Amino acid sequence: MPSDHATTNRASDPFEPTTLGPVRLRNRFIKAATSEGRSPDGLVTDDLIDFHLAFVRGGVGMTTVAYCCVAPEGASAPGQIVMSSAALPGLRKLTDAVHAAGGAISAQLGHAGVVASKKITGVTPMSPSKFVNPSSFEYCRRIERHEIEMVVDQFGRAAEVAVAAGFDAVELHFGHLYLPSSFLSPKINRRKDEYGGSIENRSRFAREIAQRVREVVGDRIAVTAKLSMDDGIRGSIWLDESIQTVQMLDRDRNLDAIELTQGSSVYHQMYLFRGDVPIDGFASVQKEPFKTGVKLFGRKMLGEYPYEDLYMLESARQFVPAVEHTSLILLGGINNLQHARRGLAEGFDFVAMGRALLREPDLVDKMQAEPTTNGRCNHNNRCMFTVYGRTHCVLDPQQVTAAPVDDATTEFTARAHSRPRH
Repeated sequence: MPSDHATTNRASDPFEPTTLGPVRLRNRFIKAATSEGRSPDGLVTDDLIDFHLAFVRGGVGMTTVAYCCVAPEGASAPGQIVMSSAALPGLRKLTDAVHAAGGAISAQLGHAGVVASKKITGVTPMSPSKFVNPSSFEYCRRIERHEIEMVVDQFGRAAEVAVAAGFDAVELHFGHLYLPSSFLSPKINRRKDEYGGSIENRSRFAREIAQRVREVVGDRIAVTAKLSMDDGIRGSIWLDESIQTVQMLDRDRNLDAIELTQGSSVYHQMYLFRGDVPIDGFASVQKEPFKTGVKLFGRKMLGEYPYEDLYMLESARQFVPAVEHTSLILLGGINNLQHARRGLAEGFDFVAMGRALLREPDLVDKMQAEPTTNGRCNHNNRCMFTVYGRTHCVLDPQQVTAAPVDDATTEFTARAHSRPRH
């Protein structure tokens, strides 16, 4: 069970070994979950193993595998790993390799909900209430009461697979308007039962998932969650209610840590990433008429938000006094050691990095060797459209260009949600 947040071994040195629940980490750096595109058949490949080994060998304390579906209908993109017995041998090979390299590894567990597409899963996406995804224009049906219980069970079974596979932690995806997150949104959740209305009711689903996962895993592995502070959509999730959700999760004491994020995979996706909007790059991987659609409407749909270092900090620091038992993980615009130290000084226990590590998998080691090192990521965001093949930084000369995609993955509206989540 989580130890009291107030007594955790928080220090100004992010390279100091520490604990996350029952797991010992060699430092406080976490590789955030980013779409990988390295499991085309939904199973672990050597390419996926090498992808995560690069971060571990480059110094991170823990790397995060994204995105592991709790059920086939919970997929947000083709080729994602479904946590099942079929995936178990490959997952064990992956965790063994990471452990041999001296690191820890987490599996991000999720159900896409409104972010899913019938073109990918073959079934109509589920939502708290009837909903039309404004990016894909797909209809999402209302999830029934018995199906809510079914999804809670699916998270529990997926967590059991993670334990059997040797993962050190699971990260429950409660962000970006995926199914649990959409329950938190008053814009999408218009239910009249015990899962709708008040923020307490809208938080019930996420709390039940966390409770079930904790019951399943006990103290064998750490349990964390990625939760949206706000999603940049008017009338949806914002700080006043997300703080209350975090307080409820903290009182439940089922989570060891919460990674605070922003944005959604439904609309204005650049609110999560900030920086350049690579419209031409997105258009280049489309077929007509989607190529023209992206050029005409992509910027409006994605939104435009300037990049700033530590761009999530101002919102995330509001959550520090809200927790007593749960560690907090700072995400967003961490590009050098000064940023990491600032986060720890503000009261966070860990820092998570995404794009900076895609550009330089060994950035943590570089910062430790030379504290004035600045990451090379320039926030051009062209890594976003490489998910149509293999996610990578386009400025890394060692990376191959994204592989061609088939017709099932060429629709921008069906795959916009599968860009790197960091």
